Amino acid sequence: MQVINTQIEDVKVIIPALFGDERGFFMETWRQDIFNGQVANRAFVQDNHSRSQRGVLRGLHYQTEQTQGKLVRVVSGSIFYVAVDMRKNSNTFGHWVGEVLSAENRRQLWIPEGFAHGFYVMSDIAECVYKCTDYYHSDSEVSIRWDDPTLNIAWPCVTSPTLSGKDRTGLSFKRAPSL
Repeated sequence: MQVINTQIEDVKVIIPALFGDERGFFMETWRQDIFNGQVANRAFVQDNHSRSQRGVLRGLHYQTEQTQGKLVRVVSGSIFYVAVDMRKNSNTFGHWVGEVLSAENRRQLWIPEGFAHGFYVMSDIAECVYKCTDYYHSDSEVSIRWDDPTLNIAWPCVTSPTLSGKDRTGLSFKRAPSL
């Protein structure tokens, strides 16, 4: 596995080694010993799988309690994934990083606890799987507006994205609780 730093020190891109031939391919998508040694010493407690269509934008979400670190990868299609630092004592508080994750590039993104996250679907359909370091806690979930002018995220949207109700009414970054 190759681990690549991003503009925010704690957010990492992970590229698994791919072994392929005319029959197909094999890759290890996650190993506890490598992850602990090269990325972060965390245990995962929940795996999630989502499927979305082109133009869907999910996020920006985070939890103020039971904060979750996430290891995200795409098994079908492609997305633009964003992580926003919500840690008030961080040097990168309010900064964001975005990465294209796709089934073809096999990139995974590690987003530690303390970050809001979201993604925009760039292919007809995209399926994402992600490991979480804590359980979903709906009572403490916060949604920040995807188009917040303070964050000024460069989403690759070609049309207005399809949003959920909670994402249409998300908070501004300035009104969102920091961690």
